[in-house]
Amino acid sequence: MNDFGQFAKAQAPKLVPFLVTLILYFSLVRKDPQGELWTTVLKCLPIVALMFYVVAKGISLKKEYRRSLWILLGLVFSCGGDALLNINLFPFGMISFAVAHVFYISAFGWKPVQWLIGLVLYVTVSFFVYFVHQKLDEILIIGVPIYCFVITTMLWRSLARAVDSRNFLTIFCAIGAVLFVISDALIAVTMFVGVPLPCARLQIMITYYAAQFAIALSTANDGPAVRQSFRKKIK
Repeated sequence: MNDFGQFAKAQAPKLVPFLVTLILYFSLVRKDPQGELWTTVLKCLPIVALMFYVVAKGISLKKEYRRSLWILLGLVFSCGGDALLNINLFPFGMISFAVAHVFYISAFGWKPVQWLIGLVLYVTVSFFVYFVHQKLDEILIIGVPIYCFVITTMLWRSLARAVDSRNFLTIFCAIGAVLFVISDALIAVTMFVGVPLPCARLQIMITYYAAQFAIALSTANDGPAVRQSFRKKIK
């Protein structure tokens, strides 16, 4: 517990901007945004703060930091997706988030494969796509299924990695991936199915920011010296 406390103490200062921007967003944006510039900026700021965290905790072009670079790029495209969704450019926002997930998939890697996890997830998402596809228009009827399978692949790779390594950060990252899927599923059921969820925006954004936080924090043990020390301390 002492080792974990030291880890938390070391990371906390770098996460202060994220906490501050999170408070600003939920304090000032009280209703569904209507494409205003100020709400777009406030929505993107927590993701920008997570970019700052990934850079501030240490990053370079060396192989040991490759996962940090992929996740940083994922955050960049997530930020672009946030902005595009906020100004009601949903198809373009979806494309930006799909690219973000491709970078996350690259960060999580393909070993171990864990085919069973992937099979269960793909069967589940296939049923979901079948359920909602009749609600989609001619543009989204192609884009939404593709996006669903991309984000499902991201979830599969994060879960496979967590099952294999079983340390705190990989498990926390997998929880973040699950929350990301939940956040997008909430968008789908409210936007395409018309389910009137209570405080839908709050549910969507809380799970979304928690997801991105978990994914960004998973880079905390990147780097040769840090990773070796972390593996000894936190399991």
